[in-house]
Amino acid sequence: MATNPAPADPSTRPLSEVARHIVIPSGIVDTLWFEGEERCRKIGDEFDVWQDGLGQLTLGLREDGTFAATVGGVTFSIPRQVAKTFLVMRIVVALCTKYPGLTVTWTAHRLRTVTYTFQNVKAMVLRPSVRGYLLAGSNEGTAIREANGEQEIPFANGSRILFGAREQGFGRGFDEVDIEVFDEAQIMTMKALEDMVPATNQSKFPFGALLFYMGTPPRPSDPGEVLADRRREALTHKAGAPDFGPPVVGDDGLYVECSADPGCDPDDREQWAKANPSYPHRTPLRSMLRLRKNLQGDASWLREALGVWDADVSDGAPISAERWAQLTDGESMATDESVALGLDAPLDRSSACFTIYGRRADGLRHLAIRHWVKTADLGNLVAVAKQLCDGHKVSLHLPPKSPALAWREDLAAAGIEVLEVKVGPFIEAQQVIEQAVADGTLRHRGQVDMSAAVAGLAARVAGDSSPWSRRSSSANVAPMFAAAAAVAAATQTPVRRTSAYEEDGLTVV
Repeated sequence: MATNPAPADPSTRPLSEVARHIVIPSGIVDTLWFEGEERCRKIGDEFDVWQDGLGQLTLGLREDGTFAATVGGVTFSIPRQVAKTFLVMRIVVALCTKYPGLTVTWTAHRLRTVTYTFQNVKAMVLRPSVRGYLLAGSNEGTAIREANGEQEIPFANGSRILFGAREQGFGRGFDEVDIEVFDEAQIMTMKALEDMVPATNQSKFPFGALLFYMGTPPRPSDPGEVLADRRREALTHKAGAPDFGPPVVGDDGLYVECSADPGCDPDDREQWAKANPSYPHRTPLRSMLRLRKNLQGDASWLREALGVWDADVSDGAPISAERWAQLTDGESMATDESVALGLDAPLDRSSACFTIYGRRADGLRHLAIRHWVKTADLGNLVAVAKQLCDGHKVSLHLPPKSPALAWREDLAAAGIEVLEVKVGPFIEAQQVIEQAVADGTLRHRGQVDMSAAVAGLAARVAGDSSPWSRRSSSANVAPMFAAAAAVAAATQTPVRRTSAYEEDGLTVV
């Protein structure tokens, strides 16, 4: 287990020592944080060193001057009592006072949560150092609105923060929103997200719109798909990197997680400090004891107070992401004469993945994405399939009931032999892959899309014909389903004699 011993002054710990996972967007060259932090200091707020680092990453800028996380958003999986709301609240208020016309929506699942947050923000902005930025009115000299469902903090420069509960439909139909804060993101459905994110499409903020997802690990009964998917996607970029330590560069979003060790003693106070960088210097022992007393059971305490994801304890995944990462070989290549090729597609057939399976010269099994057609261009799909099949002198094998079967007629018309793998051999092939991973007799190239597919696999659900399923509707597991089809083909059909091939002959796109 990684450790992060606390220094004499816990407030001096950098983010790399207090966060278990830090996955940052690529291309950060500057940050807007320094402007915001300066404003916060002028209005009386100070930050620990780790908060300063988190602020820099949150408001990181690319070379073109836009937020590095404007596409993928900012995701915090951080326990209660760590002051994540404190930090985001200060960021939002600082930006509202500096940039005229900024519109922020702050939502939570429950009305009581968003009302509590509103009251905290109100208390902050009514301080003498901030009050002068507010729009004048009849509520203690300001235009703050307090009616449930219409809670709003307006600023004299035209900026405003709107508060509402998602369970009451808040946020639907808005437009020209610049920042959206999704509190209680562990209780958030895809439908709510689809209703609210389009509101940022017309943002006029020069740095781009910014989405915040803040939450604790979801309970099994929570609709936690949104937060879990964001975590899963972020962790595919770690590829075996240790917990704690320097940030790992990902794609277009920021993911930061603070948590205790999986399987820890829930009452080990050293683990409390590992999970909560604000304990004990800002979050006193009595606050933690109060929370421990009122959270029912160890499971709730581990999730909400220590940030431990159920998936880190026992996620029922067919293939361990950690074990998969251990089998990475960037130079791996099948060079024998029993190459097989599988094809699968996500449910919406927006792309198509060709996965290759074979044996290496050392006898180990090899799996890799051979080609990924990232657009639903039928002409391109058929051309790629023909080049692959002709080049390897193989047929194309598809999982049973694969969405890719919609292209079978067009592929056959191009002279490609398309075979649908039967359910029995397909299940056996998945078991072969699982066992090869467990035994360490399989290698792959560490391709991000394939690692994401492994992370997206779930154990069989009732009524499914396969022991593998998708963890969520948004998980793209096509590379691994295509892999199972290829393995089934290799183990169920006679060996086809082919010449050796160069796997880099086509570009993976």
